[in-house]
Amino acid sequence: MNERVAAFSQWLKNEQIDNAIITSPDHVFYFSGYFTDPHERLLAMVFFPDEEPFLLLPQMEAETAKESGVAYPLIGYFDTDHPWDLLEKEIQRRISTPKRIAIEKSHMNVGRYEKLKHLFPEADITSAEEKLQSLRVIKDHEELKKLEKAAELADYAIKVGVDAIREGITELELVALIEYEMKKKGVHKMSFDTTVLVGKNAANPHGTPGLHKVKKGDFVLFDLGVIYEGYCSDITRTVAFGEVNEKHLKVYNTVLKAQEEALLKTRPGITCSELDEVARSIIREAGYGSYFTHRLGHGLGISIHEYPSVTGTNPLPLKEGMVFTIEPGIYIPGEIGVRIEDDVYVTDDGAISLTKYPKELIIL
Repeated sequence: MNERVAAFSQWLKNEQIDNAIITSPDHVFYFSGYFTDPHERLLAMVFFPDEEPFLLLPQMEAETAKESGVAYPLIGYFDTDHPWDLLEKEIQRRISTPKRIAIEKSHMNVGRYEKLKHLFPEADITSAEEKLQSLRVIKDHEELKKLEKAAELADYAIKVGVDAIREGITELELVALIEYEMKKKGVHKMSFDTTVLVGKNAANPHGTPGLHKVKKGDFVLFDLGVIYEGYCSDITRTVAFGEVNEKHLKVYNTVLKAQEEALLKTRPGITCSELDEVARSIIREAGYGSYFTHRLGHGLGISIHEYPSVTGTNPLPLKEGMVFTIEPGIYIPGEIGVRIEDDVYVTDDGAISLTKYPKELIIL
């Protein structure tokens, strides 16, 4: 039994929980080392206080899971089977009548929750998510190495995009060039849809790349990441094509100052809300407070967005080993959007940035 499974099983014992049913692919990967997207099919890793867990999955993936090194019993099912019946049978082989069951409430949908309550109507259903968050929030040495490599690849992807900028090229052409070069590097999957936004399109923080063409005077915003051995990176850089007017230069330098000051203040003990305010106050004092419309950052690891949320309402103190993004932005509708984002690892006395592509304004 690996350390992660042992810690989770001990929590079940301490909390007097009979079993936990973990259904999100990211958490299954965290415990088993096997990642799959089962689509509509049921995937469940089931834990107990005193017995080893088992993994329920589609039979067509059982051999792949075995080859990946899953060290626990695999219960495969065919599309003609009823996986919930198999789940009930395997749980009852170990615990005849579970009285408390832990689940991921934010992942299990209503239909599945109703099936679970039908199988075990007397069981109290509780949440496992706070414990799962506490386990995953501190990255160990091996996780950090993978995050560093993912960040290195993201840096390269930004370079590919910046080097490809020319007048008339479209956002989607830049996306295609970046992802093609990443495939050549062996990247199977980006950690989210690659975003390239030009000019006023970048004023939407979650804008969609299209056929907007780069022209003189535009800012070009890149937001991207890759998955390396199950771990994500996430970087944003904004560069200029052609001359930059004084107002846009002020916007860029304000975001840069906010981002660098927040990175400088990152250390164990400062809270997420205090760190958010470090960056937000700089942007607010420059007169752009209403144009910084999202949190400062988010946790990063197996999931592209994970615990903790670095927001003004989160009193959580930072601890050594946390990894999260610092990504302030200013978005003036119909005009300009600037965001600068790095992946940050908290050390014992400060922080280091895993992403290292230059942040001083590049004017092409």
